Amino acid sequence: MVTVLALAAALSYGVADFLGGAVARRSTALKALTWCVPTGLVLVLAAALLIGGTPGAAGSAWGFAAGVTGGTGLITFYRALARGPMSVVAPVSALAAAILPIAVGTMRGERLDALVMVGVLLCLVAIGLVSMEEGAPDGTAPAPTGRRRLLDSGPVMAGVSGACFGVFFILLKEAGDGNGLWPLVAARAGNLAVVLVALALVARPGTDQGGPRVKGRALIALALLSGTLDAGANVLYFLAVHSGMLSLAAVLTSLYPAITVLLARLTYGERLRVVQQVGMAVAVAGVALVTAG
Repeated sequence: MVTVLALAAALSYGVADFLGGAVARRSTALKALTWCVPTGLVLVLAAALLIGGTPGAAGSAWGFAAGVTGGTGLITFYRALARGPMSVVAPVSALAAAILPIAVGTMRGERLDALVMVGVLLCLVAIGLVSMEEGAPDGTAPAPTGRRRLLDSGPVMAGVSGACFGVFFILLKEAGDGNGLWPLVAARAGNLAVVLVALALVARPGTDQGGPRVKGRALIALALLSGTLDAGANVLYFLAVHSGMLSLAAVLTSLYPAITVLLARLTYGERLRVVQQVGMAVAVAGVALVTAG
């Protein structure tokens, strides 16, 4: 069950990221999130009310912390893309997001069967290969200078964003499943809090607020659909991680870049590089081994 739920979460995350990216192309990532995040919060709240359960203080606290780290990771990830080539940023972020839960799960005594372990290792390799894109040196922001150079560089920020995503996966496991979906409601509230803080910082006098706003029925519909699918992915991962091991659920869910890459290929005619084609094949092999195990 954990395999099916985690792969469904990866599919939903991948489609949500693709749609959110399409909206961000015509506006900005932050303005796209102002539509996606509240939509997800409303839907998860409705689902929590439908399923039942009573909000618990501990579960809600873990969930809110997960939402804050996840929202921070998303904003940091886009910042990393502005500072470094996709070929470096995406694999570093995706691998960090997958490896951290594996480390925590292993320290807690999780032990995977030999066949499943090989499948997980193949999935880790696939995440890195599929995420690799050609860099665009002329499309990235100028590198910072002085003491900010290291901390504001693409690879470092990519690692930070991946760590945030990994912590998000871990904290949702900590939130427990004894309170229905209420920990996820708190997580979406944490996402919204991060977005509101970012908007407040952007709105400061003298700060560049460039980028058109999200407008038009088609673009708004894409943003709402992205928020819906992202919320659905949260629910699927939450169910997956509480029906099996953290390490397995996190790795399979982290395969979502493969879905985004495939959709870009089908929609925009973007050519899959050889390394990405190899990554797709490795991902299929890894999932097959995990399922067989």
